[in-house]
Amino acid sequence: MSETTQNGIPRIGDVAPDFTQNSTHGPITFSTWQEGKWVLLFSHPADFTPVCSTELGEFARRSKEFDELNTKLMGLSIDSIHSHLAWRENLREKLDVVIGYPIVADLDMKVANLYGMLHPGASATATVRAVFVIDPKRTVRALVYYPMNVGRNIDEIKRLVTALQTADKNGCAMPVNWKPGEKVIVPPPKTVDEVEERKSNKTYERIDFYLSKKAL
Repeated sequence: MSETTQNGIPRIGDVAPDFTQNSTHGPITFSTWQEGKWVLLFSHPADFTPVCSTELGEFARRSKEFDELNTKLMGLSIDSIHSHLAWRENLREKLDVVIGYPIVADLDMKVANLYGMLHPGASATATVRAVFVIDPKRTVRALVYYPMNVGRNIDEIKRLVTALQTADKNGCAMPVNWKPGEKVIVPPPKTVDEVEERKSNKTYERIDFYLSKKAL
């Protein structure tokens, strides 16, 4: 695994870049704050904007669901800490939601550059809607980018985290549209003996020798 360079986008399998930056919870060093948990690091274009308000509010409302997945939430934009705090109070008043997770104030764009959150074609002064799924070993496991005018799907983000954790735990893969409780994909055979074993295994839903599903 390798660290990424400034202005690059961390790739799947890279070590998530470490940083120390101010936030609504005070100064945060990412590697220490992570505490061996999964992390969703997500950026938004700007405070006091409509789409962002709906997104951060929904993350807050559903934060317990991510707690149950051993996953911490962290928001980020290049606004000031004063703006973040004022917006947090505004969301409490207008949307009746308390933002319990930290929001990083990335005024110098240090984190935005480390994580490739600035896309000049969209804006040179605002972060796009990036989402990084980072595992307890600080490895980037997934990344999703949304445009500024389309809000994220929190159901899908939660499904993605759940799928990654389930795959890690069970040594399997997930089929299209997989949801918890549904069958998973058995890793494809790598030897002739494994092909033969696959044919005789009655616990699998065998579609072909390379494609079989099983219940967990």
